[in-house]
Amino acid sequence: MTYQEQEPVVLPIDGILDLHTFSPKDVPSLVDEYIRAAMENEIYEIKIIHGKGKGVLRRMVHSRLEKNTQVIDFGLDKGSSGWGATTVRLTRP
Repeated sequence: MTYQEQEPVVLPIDGILDLHTFSPKDVPSLVDEYIRAAMENEIYEIKIIHGKGKGVLRRMVHSRLEKNTQVIDFGLDKGSSGWGATTVRLTRP
């Protein structure tokens, strides 16, 4: 099976999106799709794990969150993951 024939990856919708295994070019669509799926599952607070590194993924995630009208607010996780993750509050219907 070639790369183009692979089945889409199905992510569990549990309120945590870990971006470590994804390509940076996929981040914008992943973030938007995960927010949509979380809201469909009545999850209104999510955590996006982008890692610490040089901050490239963090900036990409934050840029995308700023543009999403379903996002109330977001900030770096105050828990153990610190600046390696962002917590996001979403609007309720």
